[in-house]
Amino acid sequence: QVRLVESGGGLVQPGGSLRLSCSASGSNNTLPVMAWYRQFPGKQRELVAQITDGGFTYIANSVMGRFTISRQKGQNTVYLQMNNLRNEDTAIYSCYTAFQGSGLWGQGTQVTVSP
Repeated sequence: QVRLVESGGGLVQPGGSLRLSCSASGSNNTLPVMAWYRQFPGKQRELVAQITDGGFTYIANSVMGRFTISRQKGQNTVYLQMNNLRNEDTAIYSCYTAFQGSGLWGQGTQVTVSP
């Protein structure tokens, strides 16, 4: 059974930076896609960024130029570097992957951007 464990959330001032990490355990193979979603209160989760095992990335327009997703080749740990954070980035950030046809989520980590 694959499990996702996130870390790195917290409180930061506007303009600051945070780095989120997500490690997947339980898979002997490199997961094809790993992604970060976020959820605002009362809203559905939205895709922030994703990366394939080949290194191809997608970044949402709302965070383009400020957030970067990365992972080491052959590893099932993904990072989300968040720079120049804004109040509107405040959300619960969750890691996502697909394994054997099922979508899997991490427990989520709170990111709060506030003066």
